[in-house]
Amino acid sequence: MSRDNARRGLLVRALIALGVLVASAFLLLTTDPRLGLDLRGGTQIVLEAKGDADAADRSMEVLRRRVDALGVAEPVIARSGENRIVIELPGVQDPQEAVKVLGQTAQLTVQRNGQTVMTGEGISDAQSTRNSQGAGFVVNIQFQGDAPAKWQKVTGEAACEPSGSPGRQIAFVLDGKPISSPEVSLDTPCGAGQAGGSTTITGRFSQPEAKELALVIRSGALPVPVEVIEQRTVGATLGAEAIEASAKAAIIGIALTSLFLMFAYRLAGFLAVVALAGYAGVAYAGLLAVGATLTLPGLAGFVLAIGMAVDANVLIFERAREEYARKPNLRRASENGFRGALSAIADSNVTTLLAAGLLFWLATGPVRGFGVTLTIGVLASMFSALVLSRVLVVWALGTRFVTKRPRLSGLHTLGFVRQRLSVVLYRRPSLWLISAGAVVLVAIAGLFARGLNLGVEFTGGRMLDFTAGGTVDSGRVRTALADAGFSDVVVSSSGNEVSLRTAPIDDATSARLGEVVSSAVDGGARQSSNELIGPSLSSELRRNAIIGLAIAVTAQLGYLAVRFDWRLGVATVAALLSDVLVLVGVFAWMGKTADGVFLAALLTVIGYSVNDSVVVFDRLRELRGSRLKASYPDVVSDAVVQTVPRTVNTGLGVLFVLSALLVLGDGSLANFAIALLIGLVAGTASTVVTAAPIAIWLESRWPRRAVAKKRPVGARA
Repeated sequence: MSRDNARRGLLVRALIALGVLVASAFLLLTTDPRLGLDLRGGTQIVLEAKGDADAADRSMEVLRRRVDALGVAEPVIARSGENRIVIELPGVQDPQEAVKVLGQTAQLTVQRNGQTVMTGEGISDAQSTRNSQGAGFVVNIQFQGDAPAKWQKVTGEAACEPSGSPGRQIAFVLDGKPISSPEVSLDTPCGAGQAGGSTTITGRFSQPEAKELALVIRSGALPVPVEVIEQRTVGATLGAEAIEASAKAAIIGIALTSLFLMFAYRLAGFLAVVALAGYAGVAYAGLLAVGATLTLPGLAGFVLAIGMAVDANVLIFERAREEYARKPNLRRASENGFRGALSAIADSNVTTLLAAGLLFWLATGPVRGFGVTLTIGVLASMFSALVLSRVLVVWALGTRFVTKRPRLSGLHTLGFVRQRLSVVLYRRPSLWLISAGAVVLVAIAGLFARGLNLGVEFTGGRMLDFTAGGTVDSGRVRTALADAGFSDVVVSSSGNEVSLRTAPIDDATSARLGEVVSSAVDGGARQSSNELIGPSLSSELRRNAIIGLAIAVTAQLGYLAVRFDWRLGVATVAALLSDVLVLVGVFAWMGKTADGVFLAALLTVIGYSVNDSVVVFDRLRELRGSRLKASYPDVVSDAVVQTVPRTVNTGLGVLFVLSALLVLGDGSLANFAIALLIGLVAGTASTVVTAAPIAIWLESRWPRRAVAKKRPVGARA
């Protein structure tokens, strides 16, 4: 590439980077983030309509009127799939009243003598108003369609009955229970009935009573029954603590990662830190641009993506070091470093995007937000590394001041590890596989010895979390619950937090459990979250988790078979499966809860595991093409050794962030960090002890014929 073309390309990338940064800054200054209920506090209710999509649409409109009538600020009601309706009620900490109103799911009917004369679909409106002819309030009802004629007929028949007799009453019935049974007024003509398409219910109602009756009559006519299949309640205090913990983890993680990058790569590392700051702004602006809801797992995903964004820069800098070792020209080495690392960056990010896409498709609630955050984070990291970092590094390393001082760049040497590490790893690859198999067997033993502690997302039931003023004695809580008749409740505690897991129970029983826990803890306890998962949703989540893992494995295998070779694809998937088994087994041994957040961590580990193997196999493909007659195990060994700096440096970047999340977070946030730390170690090790040895074994059983490209006549090696 000529110098003019190189400068033109650099200018174009600089303008693109500037445009993206300006647009991001505008969004950051003008757009407020949309926080999920697990961060701002409130209640989420998921209803399932027992009918087709059209019935669900009509049900949603009825429920929308009910929600609006509750007077909750900024409620959200949306369709999820064909027949599910998600309702978010910010600030609602006691959802019992809301569930009571929303859960009145049967059709409103108008009955006389136990016989239905019309349904609620014939009612167009119902409003409470002060009684102009007496004390109290009344409810005015408007009819529509053929309902006025039906009302006139039934009131005409009822007017012929004597006053005080049951036949003179007309009942408004909901859920099989009469909500009002007014008697037809004495001034209604027998046989003629009440004409005009409206009526008034009197009865000396108080204002709240009349308002509630009007609400139920007006919005009570659901076309089909609906069932509450999921309910989550999170205290606002817990959400504020989660935001604070995530923010601190991000700051500490970025600070430690920045110091490490500058220590390892000097000026290039400093420029990468600047690009990393740009990445954080662009990623957050991307979330604002698409209107994504920030959830607790989503925040964790955002923090995690900061650590993973380091990977692309490390790949580029290590490649640039190799280029500089061949020919000491900083500008050209940095340009070639970006070009040479593009393939590995693209492949590794595609595998992560596959996992993020599965999370968005299969997950529900806050975990889906993690998939969105991770996707935007991966795309933003590619922009940061391939555009923003490239502009800064190529420009700075091309200046005369840095050119005369190559040691300042940080790319003047292959580094301590590459210069001193020279070892042949795979003289006996079977030993590596035996050791890997032993670790996997120990992990699997945990599933049989202790079993996996599944969360309510997968088992169904209710999960209650409480925060006390001091350390919680779980034995004392269990005794108190058993004395109160709740001996089957599963109790777990950590520090000043205690969690209860039960079979599906109603809100009244849930409130009673809270009273028992508060009485058993010194200083009392406040409820921080309340989650209900119905049996139908839990079975669906279990099915989706299995489908998600199967699709993840198949998708990774297919992609790698196309990009590399089926042998390397099988080796990578084998390492991936071992990582999954190790993570699940370790969680079983530790007694940790495998919930929806754990599923998010598991799919992320799959992406990270494949990411690590892709980098090694990308180098293997390159070395194999230039060393056709060399021993395949030796080539694999060299590929692993040459990518050690990338593995270590990237792993440290992610480790800093996850450690900060683990120390500062608690509950599901800490479990998320633990799962990813286990996956980080397992994914890094499995590439060396599982993927590479299996690739060697497959190559020995089904060798591939390597054909060298013919050089043009007169070309020199």
